[in-house]
Amino acid sequence: MTDAALPAGASAPDPSAAIKKRLAARYRAERRFRAYGIAAIAVAVAALLVLVGSIVSQAYSAFWTYELALDVTVDPERIPGDPSNPADIQRGDFGVMLQNALRGEFPDETRNARIRELLALSTRLNSATLGRRVADNPALIGQTIRFKMPISDEVDRYLKGQATGRDWVRLDAAPAVTPDADGETAALRLSPADAARIADAVGDAEPSVIVFSNGGAWRLSGPAAQTAEGEQLIAPGAPGVEDRALILSTPEADRRVSDAQIAWTETLRARGDVKAAFNTYLFANTDSREPELAGVFAALMGSIFTMLVTMVLAVPVGVATAIYLEEFAPKNRWTDLVEVNINNLAAVPSIVFGLLGLAVFINFLGMPRSAPLVGGLVLALMTLPVVIISGRAALKAVPPSIREAALAVGASRTQAVFGHVLPLAMPGIMTGSIIGLAQALGETAPLLMIGMVAFVADAPTGVTSPATVMPVQIFIWATSAERAFEARTAAAIIILLSLMILMNAAAIFLRRKFERRW
Repeated sequence: MTDAALPAGASAPDPSAAIKKRLAARYRAERRFRAYGIAAIAVAVAALLVLVGSIVSQAYSAFWTYELALDVTVDPERIPGDPSNPADIQRGDFGVMLQNALRGEFPDETRNARIRELLALSTRLNSATLGRRVADNPALIGQTIRFKMPISDEVDRYLKGQATGRDWVRLDAAPAVTPDADGETAALRLSPADAARIADAVGDAEPSVIVFSNGGAWRLSGPAAQTAEGEQLIAPGAPGVEDRALILSTPEADRRVSDAQIAWTETLRARGDVKAAFNTYLFANTDSREPELAGVFAALMGSIFTMLVTMVLAVPVGVATAIYLEEFAPKNRWTDLVEVNINNLAAVPSIVFGLLGLAVFINFLGMPRSAPLVGGLVLALMTLPVVIISGRAALKAVPPSIREAALAVGASRTQAVFGHVLPLAMPGIMTGSIIGLAQALGETAPLLMIGMVAFVADAPTGVTSPATVMPVQIFIWATSAERAFEARTAAAIIILLSLMILMNAAAIFLRRKFERRW
């Protein structure tokens, strides 16, 4: 449209206004895209924090435990055979020695049912630990030693506040105790102020109330009154908890630790015989049916042996295959078919490799079941495509000018590849290999198929020894019925994640250290 055709008083449109409008729309689109990206990252980080926070909140209590320390007399009459022979020493009846030491803490307890509850404060497997300690030092026979051991898992959960809520009420005056003839019940006269505080703390609920006084303990049946009948749990006289009342929010019938066990535990803690400590058993012990003694040492060693086999087999073969396919193999239908199959193998579900290992390595070749050798072979087959693909990508990233320059000065094709191209591609090859091994470290399904889910009480000593691995150990603990295994499962997950983070950190370090720019 010409200026002559414009209406009177109208001006020609400004082309720059339309351009500015389009630019403003483009800038708004870029800002929206940037905001979407930031929002996506924020959501991912929040989900990660929630996941890690959930695991840590469940696992923190597994890294510390309560230990019970007792003065144990190593009775030579309980040790048959030669007292200087470690094998004969370990056949000794150390369980009875521990039971005698525990009963010696509360000698007035004579009821069989209560004695069984008392002995349940310690797991029977602690006797094996005591036996090994004496076998390592036979001079302890006939002496009284201080022996520390983990307290039972249910008592441990109570001390950590996981079994029941608890509230302490300090008594202004020691209650008057008038025991009956049988000594099992007593009339406890509380001061009006103490009775009122206990009644206010109890409210309308029906919790368990244990009163401690003069080293003894009584379970009240009517705490709201000044005078209440109470069952004697611990005879007074010996050192114990000062004048206080313990209110347990969960009734005894709804928990696995009894009022008597709680009274004994609090008394032992007041004497200094029960203390919290770092849970070294989690790292030093092998698997156990008792949660307080279960550890990840055997699974950790199994993972190390399995990853050694995987690394020795997958990395050299994978790197050699990548070098051949990228640098020497002719480009034809055969190599195209090989490349397609390698890419397909990288996407095969891991459990298929487990089925292959079960059918070929165990059923056909007769290799030992549940051994790191078989597990390493299976994981090597699964990791091999990842190593090949990452190795080829690293070799392809080296500029062609490096090869051409080497060939131009008279180097052979092999000398150019191994003397010039491979050193430059090595950071990428190592990074891809380590990431592939880290992925294999966390695999569970293929190892379940070859029998590495078996209970293993001893740490493996070689690649043919029976073993399990960290992911399978986590699976076993997660399916266990005991509540104490929940925290240990989360703790094992943290340990496994720490190993994988270390491997990925090593990959980043090697890439930064050996990376060359051209």
